[in-house]
Amino acid sequence: MSSDRTSQEPHSASTLEEIRATRLAKVEQLKAVGQTPFAYRWEVTHHAAELQAMFADLPNEAEDPTDVAIAGRIRTKRLSGKKLAFFDLQDETGKIQLFIERSQIDQGMAEVPDAFDHLVKLSDAGDILGVKGTIRRTARGELSVKVRQYAMLTKALLPLPDKWHGLTDVAKRYRQRYVDLIVNPDVRETFRRRALITASIRRYLDQQGFIEIETPILQSEAGGADARPFITYHNTLEMDLYLRIALELHLKRLIVGGFEKVFELGRVFRNEGVSTRHNPEFTMIELYQAYADYNDMMRLTEAIISTAAQDVLKTLKVTYQGEPIDLTPPWRRATMHDLVEEQTGLDFTQFQSLEEAKKAAIAAGLTDIDDCESIGKLLNEAFEQKVEHTLVQPTFVIDYPMEISPLAKPHRSKPGLVERFELFIVGRETANSFSELTDPIDQRQRLEAQAARKAAGDLEAQGVDEDFLTALEHGMPPTGGLGIGIDRLVMLLTDSPSIRDVIAFPLLKPEKGEEM
Repeated sequence: MSSDRTSQEPHSASTLEEIRATRLAKVEQLKAVGQTPFAYRWEVTHHAAELQAMFADLPNEAEDPTDVAIAGRIRTKRLSGKKLAFFDLQDETGKIQLFIERSQIDQGMAEVPDAFDHLVKLSDAGDILGVKGTIRRTARGELSVKVRQYAMLTKALLPLPDKWHGLTDVAKRYRQRYVDLIVNPDVRETFRRRALITASIRRYLDQQGFIEIETPILQSEAGGADARPFITYHNTLEMDLYLRIALELHLKRLIVGGFEKVFELGRVFRNEGVSTRHNPEFTMIELYQAYADYNDMMRLTEAIISTAAQDVLKTLKVTYQGEPIDLTPPWRRATMHDLVEEQTGLDFTQFQSLEEAKKAAIAAGLTDIDDCESIGKLLNEAFEQKVEHTLVQPTFVIDYPMEISPLAKPHRSKPGLVERFELFIVGRETANSFSELTDPIDQRQRLEAQAARKAAGDLEAQGVDEDFLTALEHGMPPTGGLGIGIDRLVMLLTDSPSIRDVIAFPLLKPEKGEEM
């Protein structure tokens, strides 16, 4: 079969402005022949993947009279002489070939003279087309819709990326995610899996009796984490407000109010650096359960993540960037002290002074520790520098220094520590949990200490939320709290190396000459 392959305009021979001008001219030509280049609707009866499954056993050169109506984007056009054309049409589920025969079109669209020629000449790769017809498998084995009628649903004015090289510029993929989704099926699959992961989490928590309640994004006091907030201004109230940096403090108010199992899965905002692990706007789930502690939260964390993996991937053994990861519970539990001692040989419980601890830490290879004003903070710095990246398999790091955990209950048997864990997988923090601090007197002292740090210039320290303290004084039951970073979990379960790969529209620095 001789064919004229016309997947799209040759970018090398035409500028985007020239291509756009050509396509605008085709818009006018479509109008002139009575076709609407931007349609209102199309009745879709089937999708590409559905048809591939329904007619998987159809023999070569056989036809099925089933009437179908599909719609999608033209990816390629191939002409075979003057009477036959083959288009590849892509919808949300995949691709299917269109078998377009002049005689069939002329019969099915008798009221539109030269309908076949109009379709061939006035359509381009990227256009959105609706077709009706029957099913045929070609001699080469390609399942096809034998087109009887068509309608131009949307005439694309700009071309898709080059067919052979694709959209490979990473920055452009993030900036023009809509194009990335069109040309890269794997990207669509990542976001489909993300939706399935969050649906699984919500479904599991619903089965466990948790209810989801939305809390304010605009807050008069940022709290619940150490992070620099975004600040905005409310004109009518004439006051500064903060975009929330955590979901914690309002969800705890709900526990005070009598709910026993609450959660929210939503956006939080932190005015900090951008990297493969951090985006200023990201998604978390936080949940709180009355009459539970951080041991209960470890079991719940295992259940949530392993259930999501099983629901979406149908396995608990995954691969992340070439590294096999086993998500089968139970997961390893180890104290921060023990993990640091394993990697450095330093037992931070034996130091009598901060000076002695710093001297030993420097000898063990730690750097940039001048700002560590307590042994607890130095321990955490040793953990971050020497241990964190080694925790590839799921590991609960438990029992943190009180100095870095202002919202956690003191450890019931280890002075100076709190009942807190962080879950690490592939060297990244994925979850954080406390036996929540319910003592309003202790909580006030810790928040006032944070406020003092803020007053001294610490941009990540927060002030005192008086209303939250008032809530605590009304009495909060023993409570276990848990936060899971949804973006990092999706990275793990979709084998994505960067957080930008799992956020549909990540924040990016404007290109030169581009306005925000």
